[in-house]
Amino acid sequence: MRLKDKVAVVTGGAKGIGKAILAKFLQEGAKGVIWDINPLAEKTAQELNGTPEKVVKAFTGVNVSDLQSVQKACEATLKEFGRIDILINNAGIIRDNSLRKMTAEEWQAVIDVNLTGVFNCTRIVSPIMIEQKYGKIVSISSIVGFTGNFGQSNYVAAKAAIIGLTKTWARELGKYQINVNAVAPGVIDTDMFASVKEEYRQEFIKKIPVGRVGKPEDIANACAFLVSDEANFVTGQTLIVDGGGTLG
Repeated sequence: MRLKDKVAVVTGGAKGIGKAILAKFLQEGAKGVIWDINPLAEKTAQELNGTPEKVVKAFTGVNVSDLQSVQKACEATLKEFGRIDILINNAGIIRDNSLRKMTAEEWQAVIDVNLTGVFNCTRIVSPIMIEQKYGKIVSISSIVGFTGNFGQSNYVAAKAAIIGLTKTWARELGKYQINVNAVAPGVIDTDMFASVKEEYRQEFIKKIPVGRVGKPEDIANACAFLVSDEANFVTGQTLIVDGGGTLG
């Protein structure tokens, strides 16, 4: 119960890594809030609200790339729960293409959600945390923010920028007892990875020292530590969770 009665907002919490983070936080005693453009968020909230102790509220139609949409979601969250203690910037999309083939629309769509979305949510939520003199912010980056990746100029640019923003915001917000960190997942067994051909999946696994791809729960566990009081002296850091895949 490390997060007992804390109010945690998870963007993109309808499925995948976001859903796993929510489930973990609930186990630790938190109250969960989903901000997601996906209507599936309502079903996720119902599923996670399996017992009376678990309180999850879904706000659907939340477009993190739209500042006004985020502002409305924040106001609704405060009306429902009265505070926001934790923000997980998880919402993201992909529009992969090589540099020569990537369109301006593909570039902008990913930057809008994966980078501007992180800025918008943190910009709106941080004043609440400043007033509380308490807050934990974790943004989901990626190992490709360190290594680069073929065909992902837009995604890599956004994930690398998150690492820099994390350091900047840790400097700006630390005096208000707000910790700002990031998690950089490696290959995680989500719907996206499930669509990869089996032979390519095995090639990925061969490069990971622990001999498997990650699970959404691996990322959830890392986030749970970073938003707990056990990590009160940890800020401005990006925790790589990749089974050693980036060791070379």
